[in-house]
Amino acid sequence: VKTYDLARALRDAGVTVIGGFQAPMERECLDLLLRGTQPVIVCPARSLDNMRLAPAWKKPLSEGRLLLLSPFEAQVRRPTAELAQVRNELVATLADEVLIAYADPGGKTEAFARTVLGWGKPVLTLDSTDNAGLVTLGARPFEAGQLAKTLGR
Repeated sequence: VKTYDLARALRDAGVTVIGGFQAPMERECLDLLLRGTQPVIVCPARSLDNMRLAPAWKKPLSEGRLLLLSPFEAQVRRPTAELAQVRNELVATLADEVLIAYADPGGKTEAFARTVLGWGKPVLTLDSTDNAGLVTLGARPFEAGQLAKTLGR
């Protein structure tokens, strides 16, 4: 529920969002974001060549609000964990701040957060006891209702 609230808050605040939107929950959040008016950047962990566009993407693409971005060559047609890591690093490099809604303690996402924090890039996370590990690493916790204040808007 907190993740849906966050997606709605990002949409309503007009925040540009960049991400891979690969996991089912992320795709649902993308659907919420595309109902807004803010720009959204989708970075798949594969090439854009021969990629099928979701019907919900056509209007935001024609309005210039949706950008598809990939660093991968045409022959890269299926996402893998390694490609997702490369994509995530691209996304984090392009972003002003990186949002990690949740990371398993000791998992790949927590390791990624550690890397991003090592670059000096701000990492935000949902204010939850489940994210205590991220907060200990240096991520800033926040509530979706405090989004504008958290982002300094």
